[in-house]
Amino acid sequence: MTGLTLYPAIDLKDGACVRLRRGEMGDATVYSADPGAQARAWQDAGCRWLHVVDLNGAFAGRPVNDGAVRAILANVSIPVQLGGGIRDLAGIDVWLRAGVRRVILGSAAAKNPSLVKQACRAHPGRVAVGIDARDGFVATEGWAETSSMRALDLALRFEDAGAAAIIYTDISRDGMLSGLNLEQTIDLASQISTPVIASGGVGSLDDLTALKAAAECDGPGLIDGVIVGRALYDGRVDPREALALLAA
Repeated sequence: MTGLTLYPAIDLKDGACVRLRRGEMGDATVYSADPGAQARAWQDAGCRWLHVVDLNGAFAGRPVNDGAVRAILANVSIPVQLGGGIRDLAGIDVWLRAGVRRVILGSAAAKNPSLVKQACRAHPGRVAVGIDARDGFVATEGWAETSSMRALDLALRFEDAGAAAIIYTDISRDGMLSGLNLEQTIDLASQISTPVIASGGVGSLDDLTALKAAAECDGPGLIDGVIVGRALYDGRVDPREALALLAA
């Protein structure tokens, strides 16, 4: 193992940095009114990537928090991956030209898989697939809709597409600090060749230790990294300690 990447989450709602519980827009905690400053703080702590989601955009089906995203890009030099409301090639091109390193296609991946494959061909290494699951089934439109498709079946659709990563989130655990769904995450990673980024539920360093141990047992390269949100903002996870643990 070469270590796992820590992705601090910056979720944007109405221009502010927030964290939701189980993806409910009505259950949001505001942590910062200055996304640019928050992004810079994570960079200053030693983080090498940022995970940014336009929550309003995910529900609206189009970018909404453009100004906040651009403020983040202007304040950091580390790479940023961005999801939420990106539904077509034009939108992908706009953000990649603006400085986003990697775009995340979630609802578009479930509803328009040909777009993902086309985008991966046009932008090698710069497109990730976001798979958000509720009870193992894919949720879309900002988690407002749950489909009849299994998360694994969706991931398998893109085995030969050249996606940079699959970002797997267990919605029932997101923002709840109850620990990752390791069983489903490792099971998914073991059945595909695309690296997986784990997401949803990290509440302590113990959760990161458990993920790292599980990833090492299952084989190197299957888990690329982990997204951490509320636990970082609440101080339950110190970013420097997390970085050292994941890199060891």
